[in-house]
Amino acid sequence: MDYKIVVGSSCDFDEKYGREIHHSKVPFTINIDGKDYVDDESFTGEKIVQKMKESISAIKTACPSPNEFLEKYKGDENIFVVTISSKLSGTYNSAMTAKKMYMEQFEDKAIHVFDSLTAAIGETMIAIKIKELIDEGDGVKDIVSKVEQYISELKTIFVLDSLDNLMKNGRLSKLKGRFAQFLHIKPILSEDGNGEIKMIDQSRGSKGALKKLVDQIEKQGVVSENKKLGIAHCNALERALYVKKLIEERYNFKEIIITEANGLSAVYADDGGIIIAY
Repeated sequence: MDYKIVVGSSCDFDEKYGREIHHSKVPFTINIDGKDYVDDESFTGEKIVQKMKESISAIKTACPSPNEFLEKYKGDENIFVVTISSKLSGTYNSAMTAKKMYMEQFEDKAIHVFDSLTAAIGETMIAIKIKELIDEGDGVKDIVSKVEQYISELKTIFVLDSLDNLMKNGRLSKLKGRFAQFLHIKPILSEDGNGEIKMIDQSRGSKGALKKLVDQIEKQGVVSENKKLGIAHCNALERALYVKKLIEERYNFKEIIITEANGLSAVYADDGGIIIAY
């Protein structure tokens, strides 16, 4: 099948899948202290963490425009688009507007836009699922149906090691944030099934939080056989490897993928953050 997967820059691939999947990224813009940065491959997790630490103001992000998506739609017969949750960003609307513009010119093209209802490594796992189905020879209708089902069952959970961005962006009061930091409380968060974020647990200390993160797989009754799991880390490879070890000791996932959270994903995860999706 002649295809392309179009993703936002919040979707991070490891070296293997970045090479194997025919994809194009549409970058977000990240504003730090009044300066705009294009979220491309040069804006690594390490760079953005340093910029965020130096910043005293809220980090602002802007989603790609319809015209930016439109440029990426050109040239392939079948386009599959994966966007960050529509509850977190206007990216899905931009992608849909671009689809309408494109289809007015090229009615014979097939474009499907998936609202991931998640972010970061969750989007990555959806793109990998699309690639698997293409390789298995599924047609477009079957791919769309199976991926929509996959999205409805996908779980994304993350642990924040730093609360700085939540405080800067006003999502957590400075008083509560400083108190949590003083007690070394680490929140464990998840998507709520509708594309928004909720806190599901908390722990004192990073190791305890990572263990509770892994506990959630069992609590949610997930059958790991024949499933892939992704881990994204923000400037925290050792923690990601530790989480992988804990998961391998308790579960039987077919493959565990580790990626670095760059750009927009790093804004969500912040320094030391760990995100898993399965």
